[in-house]
Amino acid sequence: MADKEWKNQLTQILERLSALEEKYDGMGQDMLSYLDGLYYSNGLTYWEYIHLESLLGLQVPRTPFQDEIIFITYHQITELMFKLIKLEIDNLTQDKGEKSEYHDVNNWHKRIQRVINYFKHLCNSFDIMLTGMDREEMRKFRMALLPASGFQSVQFRHIEIMSTRLVNLITGIDPDPEDHSIEAVYPEIYWKKGGIDLETHKKTITLRQFEKRYDESLIDQIEKFENRNLEFLYQNASDSIKNDEKLIELLKDFDQHINVYWKLSHLAAASRHLVKGGKDIDATGGTNWKSFLPPKFQKIIFYPSLWTEEEKENWGKAGVTKYFQQAITQQWMK
Repeated sequence: MADKEWKNQLTQILERLSALEEKYDGMGQDMLSYLDGLYYSNGLTYWEYIHLESLLGLQVPRTPFQDEIIFITYHQITELMFKLIKLEIDNLTQDKGEKSEYHDVNNWHKRIQRVINYFKHLCNSFDIMLTGMDREEMRKFRMALLPASGFQSVQFRHIEIMSTRLVNLITGIDPDPEDHSIEAVYPEIYWKKGGIDLETHKKTITLRQFEKRYDESLIDQIEKFENRNLEFLYQNASDSIKNDEKLIELLKDFDQHINVYWKLSHLAAASRHLVKGGKDIDATGGTNWKSFLPPKFQKIIFYPSLWTEEEKENWGKAGVTKYFQQAITQQWMK
């Protein structure tokens, strides 16, 4: 090593040691003890860092069918993606005064684009559910999973609550009721209708389990994000942010990926696995998937102010045409 290069490296080492000393002095700690610990440490391995053995031990099938491993693993991957999506939204919406990210349009661009990327991956990966499992095997092992259902994904509900006002998650009632309190509106939230048996008009056990486990925490989440969700922050942002064309397109793209493409992905898989001999098979949790999954029936739209009346009226149709025309039968397009 050349003398000049060695001196330059020594200078950088001393600068870093000085910075470390300042850091640990501020914590009332002895820097030398930490350096000793670093010296005696064996370092970190890949398998330790990601807890590989634990991770691979989380797939515990209930049946002897091999494809059930695919089913479990895919849903676990989905939940990890949801975790990353929530992280992006949470970072953008945290109130840190003048340092809050939502005051800077560049942060909106960065965070929303990341969320879109995750949902693009999820939508594209749904081929695993569509064609990656044997149909007959899936129909057999799914019976051992009753009454569990992807309907019970609380993280997906978190994403919805973090993304928009509660009123935008309501269907079939006046969007501006006199009593728009959380207690009055929450029972009308759209996903609860997906857990109603169409014949008896009673709540399925899947919905009852979900409500018992999560209703209280979901109401807390709604209260937490009532004035912090993405739509609220966007509507109350400066004109420079609200009128930013790139942000408008990103929010619309996000809206379509979560409320159209993601749900149509599920519908395509359901139409493959839950239709046999022209007859429908109940979903694992008894959810009324044919009326619950199609976006045009629910018309859940996170950012209604960004869409024209015609676009809202035709919500979901473009997605069917673009992505799922061959996968979804004509009866769900009527």
